[in-house]
Amino acid sequence: MVELSQQVIKEWACNLLNPHTGEPFGPAIRAVAISNDRVAVDLVLGYPAKNEHNLLVDVISQGLQQHQGIASVTVEVSERIGSYEVQGGLAPLEGVKNIVAVASGKGGVGKSTVAVNLALGLQAQGARVGILDADIYGPSLPRMLGLSGSPKTPAENVIEPMQAMGLQAMSIGVLVNSDQAMIWRGPMATQALQQMLTQTAWQQLDYLILDLPPGTGDIQLTLAQRIPVAGAVLVTTPQAVALDDVRRAAAMFKKVNIPILGVVENMSTYICPKCGDEEAIFGEGGGALLGAELGLPLLGQVPITPALGRAGDMGESLVKDAVAHRFGEIACGMSARLAQHAQNRQVRMPKIKIVE
Repeated sequence: MVELSQQVIKEWACNLLNPHTGEPFGPAIRAVAISNDRVAVDLVLGYPAKNEHNLLVDVISQGLQQHQGIASVTVEVSERIGSYEVQGGLAPLEGVKNIVAVASGKGGVGKSTVAVNLALGLQAQGARVGILDADIYGPSLPRMLGLSGSPKTPAENVIEPMQAMGLQAMSIGVLVNSDQAMIWRGPMATQALQQMLTQTAWQQLDYLILDLPPGTGDIQLTLAQRIPVAGAVLVTTPQAVALDDVRRAAAMFKKVNIPILGVVENMSTYICPKCGDEEAIFGEGGGALLGAELGLPLLGQVPITPALGRAGDMGESLVKDAVAHRFGEIACGMSARLAQHAQNRQVRMPKIKIVE
């Protein structure tokens, strides 16, 4: 039997695996207190996980109690979301800690649906979240979020974000008439994106979700060169044609040093609303295959349900829908990967304390 000591308890606690990243908790274990055969652990997460605290407590307490000599374990969980490193040394956007891009490389895979519900999932986990529609030519967020009217402009070159379902939101679709065609060349579109990003008065956001248009053109190049992006999420469907385009999007992010946090497979199955039967009508395994090929985690699989489709058309929240739970898990895994990436880059992390 290993003799219990401060160092042993510290190593055991730090090396337990975080279920959201598959890697050791490491510096997230900020303090360990030992009193005879009782242990107390202070866990400080760098990501929102309000609905996951019980899971994390069980992982740590059960992991430590497997060792002889430990009778009980208590775990205190808190969250401290940081502002993480971005590409090219760009300055952070005022009022925003982290920008996360959602991309697919092609249209028709439900990328905007994933972006909206990823934002709602982060919010459900306890984060302050905004979302920006970067698709200048085909904005979809006004309909999906139920936005109407025009944003307020309290001062010159200042736009107040719209409010929808607790999210701060902005889209070119609320700045122009809904039936107006955006017949703009690339430089005009990229300028519009930059103005929406920098002139919107974002209010203390932990995350700003950037819903990118399809492709790897002018908007994506502007994103890489001028916008401080902390990480990206790739959206695909199971079909091979979708995977081909997502590979190109992944190559683009790697070239510009924006970390890819994982893959979301949308439309993975269809769930019949009458019998509950679930069938993979578009094939199987595409998201997992892509993740394995690129060395990325599969953050989650999202089924097709009538409720999900109605929500997008009617601008309704999915917080009470069964699919919302999946998006909450995806949001938690994505933000955990971002915090883990920052940890691996050795972003400021205090050393663990041990208290007798």
